[in-house]
Amino acid sequence: MAELTTLESLLEMGFDRNRAEKAVANTGNQGIEQAMDWLMEHENDPDIDEPYVPPVGNILGGEDDSQPSTGQPTLADTAEETAGGDSSYIEDTDGVKRPLTEDEKREQVKRLEELMRVKQAERRERERAEEVEREKQRRRQGQELQQIRQKLQDDDMKKLADQRRREKMEDKLARQRVKEKIARDREERAQKFGGGGPLNTATSSQPAEASPSSPTSQGPPPTKKEYDESRIQVRLLDGSTITTVFKAQEPLAAVRVYVQMNGNTPEGQDFTLLSPYPRHVYTDLDMEKPLKELGLVPSAVLVVTKK
Repeated sequence: MAELTTLESLLEMGFDRNRAEKAVANTGNQGIEQAMDWLMEHENDPDIDEPYVPPVGNILGGEDDSQPSTGQPTLADTAEETAGGDSSYIEDTDGVKRPLTEDEKREQVKRLEELMRVKQAERRERERAEEVEREKQRRRQGQELQQIRQKLQDDDMKKLADQRRREKMEDKLARQRVKEKIARDREERAQKFGGGGPLNTATSSQPAEASPSSPTSQGPPPTKKEYDESRIQVRLLDGSTITTVFKAQEPLAAVRVYVQMNGNTPEGQDFTLLSPYPRHVYTDLDMEKPLKELGLVPSAVLVVTKK
């Protein structure tokens, strides 16, 4: 009766002969379970289906009618010398090994197939657990990235709010200075033209003579505020807006890059920027000019339009 070697068992279970030979060779012909474990671990290797070339002096398996070369052991010979690795014999009650019958071979193959299904199920469960862990890691990274983006947005909003408060305070002080100047002018005109008699004229001439010195007593006129930042609001193609703060010396190209990265403009869509009031379409030459030179300081509204 023909022997059922490890290689033959794998072939009867439906494994490709090339893969089966590799499994037996790489596990040292230690038995069917080790060979099955090797096949399942390496089934996705890129070179798994490359032709197997046995080392010199070792020939795996072989058909019944094939005769191995002298001095080259076959798989059956190797199996007889390996303790616990022979699946082609069974020991009877008298302690004598005998070849397996056809029914015993089929039963052995059935047990091995069941073992393979169990191992495959364990592997699928392990891969599923690994996939769940990868998904959890991906979600954690997404949450951390969202928190970083939210913090950056909060910082920008805080900076913008501080800028608005400073601008309101400066405007308030400027209006107060204008009101005080108007009040002084009215008082001087009243003193100069309020009386109709000679006494009043003589009396009013004194303040009039002193009036040239009044600017000196009031101190130098207020200087114009020099802004080093610009608050830019951009209206996108869909009508939504984004707002951020740029340095006054940054080129207009910086605004364009910010819109490309943070706006919802479709990828590959070419666009340009324009000022609505007064209407002005910015050219490629304008992109290299600072915001201050283009009159976009301390704040401005730009509109995105398709080219």
